[in-house]
Amino acid sequence: MSNSAFNQPLQLVECPRDAMQGIHEFIPTDLKVEYLNLLLSVGFDVLDFGSFVSAKAIPQLQDTVEVLDRLVFDDTNTQLLAIVANERGAQMAAGYEKIRYLGFPFSVSEEFQKRNTNSTIAESFVTVQQMQELCSRTNKELVVYLSMGFGNPYGEAYSPEIVAHWVDQLASVGVKIMSFSDTVGVANPENIRALYSHITPSYPEVTFGVHLHSHPASRDEKIAAAWESGCRRFDGALLGFGGCPMANDDMVGNMATENLIAFARKKQIPLKINIDKLHEAQWLATGLFSRYH
Repeated sequence: MSNSAFNQPLQLVECPRDAMQGIHEFIPTDLKVEYLNLLLSVGFDVLDFGSFVSAKAIPQLQDTVEVLDRLVFDDTNTQLLAIVANERGAQMAAGYEKIRYLGFPFSVSEEFQKRNTNSTIAESFVTVQQMQELCSRTNKELVVYLSMGFGNPYGEAYSPEIVAHWVDQLASVGVKIMSFSDTVGVANPENIRALYSHITPSYPEVTFGVHLHSHPASRDEKIAAAWESGCRRFDGALLGFGGCPMANDDMVGNMATENLIAFARKKQIPLKINIDKLHEAQWLATGLFSRYH
């Protein structure tokens, strides 16, 4: 990664959408609105709040539009991100002024891409181009999540070179934010460092984030490896809840936001977090996810 990346501030992306999406019992819309409005007051840079995907695929998030209409932005600088899986969903999301980022899961695994978006990698790349053009027209930013970015559990070929190929393709069509995603928790400090050192120095114009799923014992070492490699955009979820229901395995929890904040404090990295609101959100999350998880 370019030297300038190391001088960038830490960006925290809070992902309640990822924490909720695999829960089978429907969480009442009122409770989602209460939780998301509280998260908006904490001071995260980005809130990954919902998705414009098929209700059949992710029934938990079928109320995303209603939730969005009830979010309050009177006292927040947090930007909203919505996940989309196809051009139709992207067009819907782009129609809402409150949404700044469209997030698209682009897998380097053919098997997982079919599971997640019902399309091949080649078809999904065409979709990315359409979404990038849409974002340019509507003043949005596209965030491409490189799923299975650290390994492939389906027996398919994997290497940093495969990831690098698709990074190059995505950069060539103007994608400026990419997030390496460890969909099933196979990342480790060694392959995190290897991926960043192999790819990121060649693309100083691209912000490379990381979306890690992790067992609690290995969270801190993964955060440190990414930070030391120049990553400054980190996804997390309070209490480490969540995971991808489209993966083939038992869901591995998200990176706990608490671990990211603790790392920042230890390294004396400036944060814009309202600690009182953070504690309120943790308390609400504990009740919400213990009841519905």
